[in-house]
Amino acid sequence: MQKQFSIITIGDELLIGQVVDTNSAWMAKLLTNNGMKLIRRLAIGDSEIEILNAVEEEKKYADIILMTGGLGPTSDDLTKPSLCKYFGGKLVMNQEVLQHLTHLFEEVLKRPMTDRNREQAMLPDACTVIQNAIGTAAGMLFEDGEKIVISMPGVPTEMKLMMEKEVIPLLKRRFNFSDTIHETIVCQGIAESNVADMLVDFESDLSKNISLAYLPNYGMLRLRLTGSSDNVEALKVEMRHTKETLKKLLADFCIADEDLKMQEIVAKLLIQNKETVSTAESCTGGYIAHLLTAISGSSTWYEGSGVSYSNQVKEKLFGVKHQTLLNHGAVSEEVVIQMAEAALKIFNTTYGIAVSGIMGPDGGTAEKPVGTVWMAVAGKGNVLTRKLHFRFDREKNIELTAMNALNLLREFISRSVV
Repeated sequence: MQKQFSIITIGDELLIGQVVDTNSAWMAKLLTNNGMKLIRRLAIGDSEIEILNAVEEEKKYADIILMTGGLGPTSDDLTKPSLCKYFGGKLVMNQEVLQHLTHLFEEVLKRPMTDRNREQAMLPDACTVIQNAIGTAAGMLFEDGEKIVISMPGVPTEMKLMMEKEVIPLLKRRFNFSDTIHETIVCQGIAESNVADMLVDFESDLSKNISLAYLPNYGMLRLRLTGSSDNVEALKVEMRHTKETLKKLLADFCIADEDLKMQEIVAKLLIQNKETVSTAESCTGGYIAHLLTAISGSSTWYEGSGVSYSNQVKEKLFGVKHQTLLNHGAVSEEVVIQMAEAALKIFNTTYGIAVSGIMGPDGGTAEKPVGTVWMAVAGKGNVLTRKLHFRFDREKNIELTAMNALNLLREFISRSVV
């Protein structure tokens, strides 16, 4: 029978919203990619009773419980003593961990190790120690009959390395997991509900080994096929056939046949065509440039950006005509056209993207309410513009503006506007 997993993340900061729990999302993806079935996720505070109750409760549902957080050296880090109490035994000095800590402080950090740091090597004698190659908090594996509890640091970089290098290999050595394959296509320009209507027969004909998930985000829709089987070669053939059928059914809307973000789709097109892009941003404050430069190798197809937030800078940096601003306002088709065309000349690129809008919560008018955005893509002697209106908060409006501007570039390139 397939082992079932539960994730517990520990920390008051997670419960009050001070820190976003990215650990459980990352762990869930890693487990799924390794054929391991996650059935529950739980966030709890820094409390002994909450930790004890959570372990007891999750053991009712899961065979393997993965925990992160609460392993630091301060008084609010209660995971280690709580688990020691739950599983019995006592805290003892682990010489291997102590040796690692001594090296870390004396050789790497070049500072003395305090008694509080040394206490990090005190670990429950009821656990199997999992080494932390880059941090001070060791991981711990406890067994209670057929149930396994693994506790790891809450620091994402430390947890990720421990999961990839220690935990996943350990579990694979001990248990057999079905091979799992994921295939994704990305669609744009059609609503999730409409796609679902189109795929009624497709879904009813799916093999029992394959499932379909709908993942909408930023006006894009990812469709993920997940296949699991003990016969991996047969599964590969079946998944390939199923994906091709799905692509044919959604041919008019499919913009990528792999799990790519919009900026990655644009980057791929630019690389294929040996073309370049620059940006002239106002309301996004450089966010489009951030998304593009986050991609490794972007220097080969991305040249630069200018952020012109005020009208004066729009005039000085991008040469927007003063009369145009007076007649039409900064959030207008006329202004973004001039900005996009200026970006082409300043950065000498194939394409230029320009955006100007009202992100909110203030600044809107009856004619141009909050969420109004104009965007333009210029290149090869042509300009493509679009006006959109978003209804969310400032942060979301900025993100949506950036995504839609990149999509406008994708459309411009794909249509081969010349």
